[in-house]
Amino acid sequence: MKKKQLIEKRNGLIDKMDALIAACETEEEVRAFTDEEQTEFNTLEAEIKAISGQISAIETRELLEQTFEDPAAGDAANEEERRALDESNFLSYIRGETRALDIAQNGGIIPAHIANQIIEVVKELSPIYALATVYNVGGDLIFPIYDEGTSSIGAAFVDDMQELTEGTGKFTTVRLENFIVGCLAKISKSLMNRTDFDLMSFVVRKVGQAIAEFLEFHLIQGATGKNEGILSAPQVLVAPSATALTADDLIDLQMSVVMHYQTNACWVMHKNTLKALRKLKDSTGEYLLNKDITTPFGWSILGKPVYITESMPQIAAEERVIVYGDMSGLYVKLAQDIELQLLLEKYSTQHAVGVVGYVEFDSRVVEPQKMTVLEMAP
Repeated sequence: MKKKQLIEKRNGLIDKMDALIAACETEEEVRAFTDEEQTEFNTLEAEIKAISGQISAIETRELLEQTFEDPAAGDAANEEERRALDESNFLSYIRGETRALDIAQNGGIIPAHIANQIIEVVKELSPIYALATVYNVGGDLIFPIYDEGTSSIGAAFVDDMQELTEGTGKFTTVRLENFIVGCLAKISKSLMNRTDFDLMSFVVRKVGQAIAEFLEFHLIQGATGKNEGILSAPQVLVAPSATALTADDLIDLQMSVVMHYQTNACWVMHKNTLKALRKLKDSTGEYLLNKDITTPFGWSILGKPVYITESMPQIAAEERVIVYGDMSGLYVKLAQDIELQLLLEKYSTQHAVGVVGYVEFDSRVVEPQKMTVLEMAP
């Protein structure tokens, strides 16, 4: 049977399945399947899976035929074919038609280019992640930190044959470890089996969104006994007031970061903090905060872009409400190998499949001199 006929047959079976579900969810009542309806539903589901597996096999054969027809087609063409084959196998795994992609102890490993797509979604949805120094590797990472405050190393004028006086510098280390993060996305079986639904983009977006929301919070707030966020930066400036900010507070905060790190500096704050700052005026009655269409979010303060996130605390006593500086001082380790598990039975009564992604993550403020936190007074 040709692939087109198989697809048409599968769509017809899906329509029958939808009709069975609709019959149980009328305006008058919502009821469970009868024994006959449950049997018919299970039969339809098994037949749909079988047809989907056959379609997947045809697509794999077509890709292999294309590969062997032109073995010298070039690296770019071969790479495109390999990716298409990976995506076909990946989608078969998501639909439950194959047991695993490359089975590991905790699940199937997502192909590298699909994992890259998920990471790109994380960058798009989490500005803090995009601004940080990121290492997409597994295993522990150890970084040396040079303590500039205690260093006596410097330069000076000397005469001919004069001895130089040695200086000393202190180094400490910071370790990025392997904390496992899990995220869950539910997918309707009806959507999974429809040919006009882009299942690949949906899974990538959902898993990427779940990881981004987690990272956005923890890259700012951190977690006790786990990672550090930017609010844990040791350079802290305490505002005179516990309830209000002034233009002087912003100037003091900006100038607390040495000029060497001002080039890529930015402001990070909650939207309500931005709202309060937008109402600040100078001595001539002009608003301090000017709209700037060249910045990522359209706003700048004292010439630097403003990033808004719901994960920052709001103005209140002893809260750390603004971080200013170069966010590349925050080092992030997010393993590129994303593991995948399917929850086929857990959501079967909802006619859905759960897709669980696991990734290794940690973060630390490795270059604390690049940023300063503004804390409200007690």
